Amino acid sequence: MRVLIFGATGMVGQGVLRECLLDPQVDVVQTLGRSATGTKHPKLREIVRSDLLHYTDIEADLRGFDACFFCLGVSSPGMPEAEYERLTYGITMAAAETLAPLNRTMTFVYVSGAGTDSSEKGRLMWARVKGRTENALLRLPFKAAYMFRPGVIQPMHGERSKTPAYRVAYILARPLLPLLRRLFPRSILTTEEIGRAMIHVARWGAPMKILESSDIAECARLT
Repeated sequence: MRVLIFGATGMVGQGVLRECLLDPQVDVVQTLGRSATGTKHPKLREIVRSDLLHYTDIEADLRGFDACFFCLGVSSPGMPEAEYERLTYGITMAAAETLAPLNRTMTFVYVSGAGTDSSEKGRLMWARVKGRTENALLRLPFKAAYMFRPGVIQPMHGERSKTPAYRVAYILARPLLPLLRRLFPRSILTTEEIGRAMIHVARWGAPMKILESSDIAECARLT
């Protein structure tokens, strides 16, 4: 399987990249983002570019992939809705609309979040924008598209959030996460589980298009 990862330097993306590199059924991993991952591996190729809204100049490098794991995202607090929509809906759809005609047998997996609003009409700005993004992705002519909605995520192998406030929150919560995970095993996911679940749905599919935390945990268990 040949996999393309967007956002491989974020916390979730770091975990997904690790699982892809470890999986013997994944032959090629290509990352695309604004910065290099800092990882060296025989399977790994990287495209680093500042422009994530236009891809006509690199279309040849975006063909022949079986799966795209889209882990790229930004934090919404304090951000105007128009800017958040540009960075969330705009960047995601620019990539997806480029990839769909180039890879007709591609499975596209998008990380949104627990509480995403499929109606696009709720009071939470981020949830509306994520819901609009999910709905638009599900209309594209991919072989399959799956929306991952994780809630609380436990980093497992040194993954770190790029958002300073989130890094502090994870440091403070670190002693409690293993206990909470034992108490609520299907509500708190690890970065490892998210990566394993993505590989599973890319290979075997899933019975639903929108996967909540418990669904993601079950897919990870089946891998």
